[in-house]
Amino acid sequence: MKKIALLLVLITSLVGCSLDSGDRETYTYSVLPVESYTLPEAFKLGETYEIKLKYQKPSACHIFQGIYYSKDLNTRTIGVQTAVKDKQICGTEIPPLSETSFNFTVTATGSYIFKFYKGKDAEDKDLFEEVEIQVVQ
Repeated sequence: MKKIALLLVLITSLVGCSLDSGDRETYTYSVLPVESYTLPEAFKLGETYEIKLKYQKPSACHIFQGIYYSKDLNTRTIGVQTAVKDKQICGTEIPPLSETSFNFTVTATGSYIFKFYKGKDAEDKDLFEEVEIQVVQ
């Protein structure tokens, strides 16, 4: 009988406890459009280039999380990742353009196609601006 009572107490204490504290901060993540970018006219094989991006945060509450970067053969798709704390009260003032950059190393001949994310159209389809850069010797 003592074992059953002990087991019931143990089960009750485990069920009564929650691993979720309920006060954890949660975030919403999004990919923002690239407003403008800086690319060279051409690439040289083996060289590394700094590619600069400018983007508009929707509010001062948005935090830069990194660059969305996807590659498929010679195509690179690029956007800016941000996060905003859920249930945070933000002002309506739009902050000035922000800038970030990344280094790109040329590892192949031919050309590279950069697809910069530009937002969504009226039908909620992603829009991209494509730029082709030739690799010269």
